[in-house]
Order: sequence, then C-alpha cells, then structure tokens
Amino acid sequence: MDSTELPEFFYEIFDPSLPRLNPGDEASTLKALDLLRPAGSVGEGKTTLRFRRILDLGCGCGGQTLTLARHTEGPILALDNHQAYLDELCRRAQAAGLSGRIQVVLKDMRSLTKDDGPFDLIWSEGVLFIVGFREGLTTCHSLLTPAGGLAVSELCWLRPDPPAECSRFFSEVFPAMTDVATALGIIRACGYEPLGHFTVPESAWWTSYYHPLEERLRMLRKRHAANAENLSMIEAIQKEIDIFRQYSACYGSVFFVMRRR
Repeated sequence: MDSTELPEFFYEIFDPSLPRLNPGDEASTLKALDLLRPAGSVGEGKTTLRFRRILDLGCGCGGQTLTLARHTEGPILALDNHQAYLDELCRRAQAAGLSGRIQVVLKDMRSLTKDDGPFDLIWSEGVLFIVGFREGLTTCHSLLTPAGGLAVSELCWLRPDPPAECSRFFSEVFPAMTDVATALGIIRACGYEPLGHFTVPESAWWTSYYHPLEERLRMLRKRHAANAENLSMIEAIQKEIDIFRQYSACYGSVFFVMRRR
C-alpha cells in the first residue's frame, strides 16, 4: 500500500519498535526456507542455502530479513515503502552484525518491473494482499530467475463454513481471502511449481505480533482519549485481534513455497 494512502496515526500504531508487523516467527521462516532444499539433501535444515541475489519484499522492520541473513548466503535487498521501518531494520542488522549482508531500498512494490531483477529468491511475509495475491505472484514471476524460489505467506480460510461474525468481518476488510486449494490453483496458474505449504502456528500470531500490538493499543487509548478518529482506528485493530482470538481455527496465515516454472 502506498504510504500516502495511510493516515499518519497508522504509523504511530504500527511503530517500528514492534517486534513484527504481521504474524510470523523465526521457526516459520526457517521451515519455509527448508522447503527450498533439494529433496533428500544432506544436512537438511542445517546447511546454508546459497543465492546470488535475494529480495525481501515488504520487509517492514526486518524480523524475517535477519533470519534470512543468518541462514542464507548472498546479498539481500530489503524493500519497503516506509523509511522508518527501513531505518529500524538497519539498526537491528547493525546490532546483529549482519549489516554487510543487507541493502535497504525505499520503494513501493507496485512500482517494481522486471528490470529490478533478477533474483534467485523472493521472500514476502504477509504483504502480497496489498497488491492482490495473483497480481503479486505475477510481479514476482517477472523478477525471478528461471527456477527461482518464492516464499509468501497469505491469509486463507482453513474451514469452509466460518461463523457468520467471522465471515462478515472479512467480507468487509479482506473480501479477496480464499482457501488453500484455491490459492494453490492460483499459484500454478501464475507459472509456479508448488514445493509445499503449511499454516503458521497461532503462537506466531501472538508472541511477536498481537500481544505487543495489543499493549501498544492500550497505551495509545490513553494518549488519544480525546481524539475520536484515532480511537476509531484503535478499536478497528482491536476488533481484528478479538476476531482472531475467537475464530483462529477458521483462518490463518499460510506459507506457500514454490519455484518458477
């Protein structure tokens, strides 16, 4: 999403100090990375994967970027459209001794063209919905080398019959959400070979994402008690958290790992 489309208060809520800006954790990133290893490879899950060039698309403040830097070889281009997130990623990379592996770029993913590539690996956790799943896959396809790898996480229905409240909520905030089988069909139609998929565990929503975010919402309610517009945004995000608390069995973040055909 273009940062000019978001109110300034959005970035006060989703502050760079938060551990993550979407559901995920290091274990899930590593599990997805493992799916890119050749079947039956020796030292699976331990050996470093080598790539000539990696793109972290919509990197945010870099939770997954640092994990990739620790467990791959090759330069990583971390792209986001909000400078404060890139600044925080640089700070975290410097503290971890990984700044030499990561280059940041301020750019909107919708402005990418094939001339920005090619990449051996594109990584994108929880952000392709901004441009649309199919559209995002198509863009990534044009940026990948032949047989290049792509790992994305996307919100999907896990049950065909979600309760009315849950269904109604997502019909308003994410009407394009589909199920895993449909997502796999889109992946194949966009020119990829699926290598595997899995649902990110509930703990990856709470530990580094919703719990810290909920604490921040509590603090901001007090700070903005006299601002009805800001309070409305706070409660909209709280509603999202409450929906997950009640209906997490019905939907989740699904990691899809694939290769360009």
